[in-house]
Amino acid sequence: MIVTLEPNASQAAVDAVISLASRTPGVTPKVYRYEGQSHAITEVHLLGRTDTVSQEVMAGLAEVRAVFRVSTKYRIIGRHAAAQGTNGFTYNGVRFDDRELQLIAGLCAVDTLEHVEQMVQALAAAGLVTTRMGVYKPRTSPYDFQGLGAACLPWLFEACGRHGMKVVTMEVTDARHVEEIQAALELSGKPTGVMLQIGTRNAQNFELLKQVGQQHEFPVLFKRGMGITLEESLNACEYVASEGNPNIVFCLRGVKSHLGDPHRNLVDFAHVPVVRRQTRLPVCIDPSHSVGRMDLAPDGLTDVMHVTGQGLIAGATAVLVDFHPHPKAALCDGPQALTLDALPGFVSYCRRVRACYEAVSSY
Repeated sequence: MIVTLEPNASQAAVDAVISLASRTPGVTPKVYRYEGQSHAITEVHLLGRTDTVSQEVMAGLAEVRAVFRVSTKYRIIGRHAAAQGTNGFTYNGVRFDDRELQLIAGLCAVDTLEHVEQMVQALAAAGLVTTRMGVYKPRTSPYDFQGLGAACLPWLFEACGRHGMKVVTMEVTDARHVEEIQAALELSGKPTGVMLQIGTRNAQNFELLKQVGQQHEFPVLFKRGMGITLEESLNACEYVASEGNPNIVFCLRGVKSHLGDPHRNLVDFAHVPVVRRQTRLPVCIDPSHSVGRMDLAPDGLTDVMHVTGQGLIAGATAVLVDFHPHPKAALCDGPQALTLDALPGFVSYCRRVRACYEAVSSY
């Protein structure tokens, strides 16, 4: 059972819900707080056998907005009634929700300071404040480039902060990476913010998911598992939320299937409205890893552009996309990276598609 209180509800109201719930043996209340742009929403989740807890009595308490009985396995991230909104959040001044479009463009793998500088300069010129910068890179082959690791974090953060990047998304594959990021940010004076990315290969690394969920400093971008069902991915994402970190963006990035040929993966962006219907999470798309190549359609647009449009017109509000100043020199996934001269057009295209979605939808 989930008890949602009115915006900016008093602590007395929260305590009243906890007190009433605690009267039922075997029921444990757990409080979650979601920070919005103008107000905070508090939810009290009742864990255990709640069938004897009166929904009507609970709903009658002061400052209680709604009470929902939960039937899905992903209790925290789930959308249990049409009236429940998306759990957006603001981090370092940047809003992630189902209304504001965020383009998270950058290097799949950080390779040189020069390329980082060129990338963030281009992003700033395009009016963007979010970027992706791969520092820890899990690869299929142990002989492929694995990323520069913690050694590049100081100059990476400095460059991003100097050019106004407020959020840097980077994958972590081990709990110690979170500690290294925290330490490097502190030493550099926190010139930027970090969103931790759970990559598709770690979608069911449950111990890592727990560790990332237990820290509340950084939000999380969770990528769907490449070879598991959507429900399995959502249940895995629930691990992060269940440990106390609700600031999550769910990312679709294509799934492994020979049916996806000639693309790298089978593009799954038709699942954008499904994820939005089943969960309260903002939805991101990753066209780069879905398509994996730079082929042009007869209209002159790349397949990456086309699938980006498909995801945005379906309601996604974030795009994680690869760019590189010199793709042929990239140490990871160069063939799928857009060049910097394509950035202004890509930004304009995404904003126009989003505007089209807004014109025909009622959210």
